[in-house]
Parts: sequence; C-alpha cells; structure tokens
Amino acid sequence: MVTDPIADYLTRVRNAQMAGHRIVEIPASNLKKRITEILYEQGYILKYKFEDDTKQGLIKIALKYNEAKQPAIRSLERVSRPGLRQYAKPAEIKRVINGLGVAIISTSKGVLTDKQAKAQNVGGEVLCYIS
Repeated sequence: MVTDPIADYLTRVRNAQMAGHRIVEIPASNLKKRITEILYEQGYILKYKFEDDTKQGLIKIALKYNEAKQPAIRSLERVSRPGLRQYAKPAEIKRVINGLGVAIISTSKGVLTDKQAKAQNVGGEVLCYIS
C-alpha cells in the first residue's frame, strides 16, 4: 500500500525520465488522471492513455524529450504531503520559476493549474510544482 500516491506518481515519472524510458505505466486514480491531463495540456508529455483492467486501471504516459535527449520535465516537486498539508489562497499562490513552471492545485472546482485557480479566484491544496 502506498501512503502518498501523488508522490509515487511523480517519482515514477522522474525515475523513468532518468532511465531514458519512452513510456511509464502508473496505477490509475481520478486525481492522477487529472494531473496527467494537465501535464499534457501544458506540453510536458507527448501523449497518454487510460487503460481499464480488472483492478483500478493503468495510466500509460509517453514521455517527451528534446533533440539532445533531455526530458521536457526538468523538475517534479511534491509540495503538500500527508504529514504536512500546504494550502494557499488565490493571492498566496506562488509562481513557479517566474511563470515558466506550473503549480497543480486541488481546489473546490477540481484540480487546476496555478493560473486557472487565480483566474477563477479559488485557492486550495498545492499538490506539486512542475518545471
């Protein structure tokens, strides 16, 4: 049993990129599916596929690399942890690398990026920073 499924998700992606893998498989959940969709919308991954099996399902992510075989995602940082939750109001949401990165926030209106949360004027739990 995994105590922090989001940290497990980020670690699997980070490890697959360090090993130079093209595809990474992650056990699915609705939160992980939404994070994957945000990564795709922001251009950090090539494509993704949700597969249903007899258990909880799988997320298959095709990782993105540049011509020099450097990964598109430079850093994945978990912010809020099960032992120490981090919440932010709309005005307190920090910009990641001066707006070049993305913060993923779990709000009452769903899982949003930092820019979407500020636009909708909602705060919430800051899940992770991606750059």
